[in-house]
Amino acid sequence: MDGQMDKLKGRIKQAAGDLTNNKRLKAVGRAQEFRGNIKNKIDEVADKLKKQV
Repeated sequence: MDGQMDKLKGRIKQAAGDLTNNKRLKAVGRAQEFRGNIKNKIDEVADKLKKQV
């Protein structure tokens, strides 16, 4: 769930950066979305490990 929020916030920041032509905000948004993707992958792996134990 935490990863999904980061992805959403990142997309919003990217959109705001597009609208305002703010390259820094777009970059921050991409980084935050990427961080959300990583968190989701870590959660998936943790869930798989819990099922096997």
